[in-house]
Amino acid sequence: MKKGLLIILSGPSGVGKGTIRKYIFENSKLNLFYSISMTTRSPRNAEQDGVDYYFVSKEEFDERIKQGKFLEWAEFVGNKYGTPKDIVEDLRNKGKDVLLEIEVNGATQVMKKVTDDRVISIFLMPPSLKALENRIRKRQSETDSVIKERLEKGKKEMTLQTEYDYVVVNKSVVEASEEIIKLIKLKRKS
Repeated sequence: MKKGLLIILSGPSGVGKGTIRKYIFENSKLNLFYSISMTTRSPRNAEQDGVDYYFVSKEEFDERIKQGKFLEWAEFVGNKYGTPKDIVEDLRNKGKDVLLEIEVNGATQVMKKVTDDRVISIFLMPPSLKALENRIRKRQSETDSVIKERLEKGKKEMTLQTEYDYVVVNKSVVEASEEIIKLIKLKRKS
């Protein structure tokens, strides 16, 4: 059995990774599996535990780090985020294609650790910094200082786009999603 793909979808906070992922998963023919990240942050508005994230205490997260149970993890704005390694590898070993929607720091860790030929990395770019700021502000979930921090981090992250297999600009959710779907289908054939 062919090992499943590991699809890394990354980009700066607020670029639309979650929206793009939801669109891609509406295409049932792709039959993708979503890797749900674990975090120490509190849920936003309609987020659900075990659907959007696994929400855990800082103590539980730190224990998992000590045990090496993350494919990657990062800390940002006082919260930690990570990808449970065992779940991802189990699915891939069963021939399932797994999509990771993660921040740039985490994607960099994964790309260094998972080096088999069944990995595809996609960097999602905003059309402009102003568009990125507008998307973050539209959430209405963060203070101005946190927004400023996210934008500064986003600028630095955009310089790393050359480390990825592909760069997709999110001018339109439909266009960006369809481009990513084509890239996934192309990788499946290789």
